[in-house]
Amino acid sequence: MTVSIHKTAIIDPSADIGADVEIGPYCIVGPHAVIGDRVRLRSHVVVEGRTTLGADCEVYPFAALGLAPQHTRYEGEPSTLEIGSHCVIREHVTMHPGTAIDAMRTVVGDHGLFLVASHVAHDCVVGDHAIFANNASLGGHAKIGSHVMMGGFATVQQWCRVGDHAMVASQTAVDSDVIPFGIAVGNRACLTGINVIGLGRRGFSEDSITTLRSLYRDLFRGPGVFNDRLAAARASFAGSEEAAQVFAFLEDAGRNGVCQAAQR
Repeated sequence: MTVSIHKTAIIDPSADIGADVEIGPYCIVGPHAVIGDRVRLRSHVVVEGRTTLGADCEVYPFAALGLAPQHTRYEGEPSTLEIGSHCVIREHVTMHPGTAIDAMRTVVGDHGLFLVASHVAHDCVVGDHAIFANNASLGGHAKIGSHVMMGGFATVQQWCRVGDHAMVASQTAVDSDVIPFGIAVGNRACLTGINVIGLGRRGFSEDSITTLRSLYRDLFRGPGVFNDRLAAARASFAGSEEAAQVFAFLEDAGRNGVCQAAQR
């Protein structure tokens, strides 16, 4: 086991540092931090609070992880920030721990890519293989599924959800829940279809993609009110695993409603 710590780095003796960790110049690691095996903190990285950084992560200069949440009701409670393994966290990224008004934890999954100045707020949950482009930002309590792509300067309002395999386009402002597999575009966000390119890259079959496109049309482009279209779709797509995932997401609808299709 070897740990490389630059002479200018400030590492609290109580911090838990894993094997084969590399900590570069002017980094700061606080007393409650847990740094997993083979993590690399390049330089000028701050890891404070009760933050866990999973194995094989790489963090670039001026990222700040685990500092106090930006919330007026935060009173120093011992909340956590839990970052999974194999994440790449680029320059000026900020991620904050949870608060007592929610689950006391912010969770980021494995294999995430967080580009320059992206932000994960207090009490958020982010799934595996998420990609946040430059300046993408989450409000507090947002829940982001796995394999989600957040475009540059995209924002998600507090308490909103974005389902698995969805894409939020650049400069989009999300203020309602985005279904799994969907594409959200605009200010305010509207659905424009299914994330066909992303699904193809992840190995979804043509039949699955065709089914999802048909489901989208029936749910968001059909006649009548949404609840009636949803009931009809449940019967029409009863054998589809992907459709079942969309239905489960809709059953757990949050306080902000469901993002609807753009008006033609």
